[in-house]
Amino acid sequence: MQDAAVRELREETGLIASGPPRLLSVHSNHRFFPNDHVLVFAVDAFAVGARTSHGEISNAEWFAPDALPEGVTAATQRRLDEIFTGAPSDPLW
Repeated sequence: MQDAAVRELREETGLIASGPPRLLSVHSNHRFFPNDHVLVFAVDAFAVGARTSHGEISNAEWFAPDALPEGVTAATQRRLDEIFTGAPSDPLW
């Protein structure tokens, strides 16, 4: 899981983890795919490199948690609330 998180981080954002990612939470996501799970990791230190994949994510941008762009999904907002405000973790995505 950690290797996949580091690889995807580099491919999709160009960020190169300087240490192992920390698993924050695991969520069931059965709405679109049966038996799908989403894992949320934190990366505390990283270097900036070039994206190596441009297939899944069209843009990667930074936003303050209280200044997110329109259209953020409810699930994404819940994860951010769990991380930044201490909201209880929901096992469902």
